[in-house]
Amino acid sequence: MKSATLVAAIAIGISGIAHAEAPDLEAGGKLYKNECRACHGPTAKGLASYPKLAGKTQEYLVDRLEQYRAGKRLGPNTALMAPRAKNLSDDDITNITGFIVENFK
Repeated sequence: MKSATLVAAIAIGISGIAHAEAPDLEAGGKLYKNECRACHGPTAKGLASYPKLAGKTQEYLVDRLEQYRAGKRLGPNTALMAPRAKNLSDDDITNITGFIVENFK
């Protein structure tokens, strides 16, 4: 029984490591510039009806992008966000959100 618990703990630890990769901030910056900046602003403080991203946690930003990518309706800007998020890879999301968190505190 103890060995089964140990195997489960190791498996959980390994899966956590796979999702904890450090973001590529340079790649995230390029994606932010090309995909996000026009609506969310040069410092991620939002423009017009587009929300502020600065000061949000990476977990929050990842969750939102993953929901948009999955096609979930999150609010009035879903029609604009869903098509942009649809083509983002997991690495793209990690990189963009890491860039936002690191540069726009």
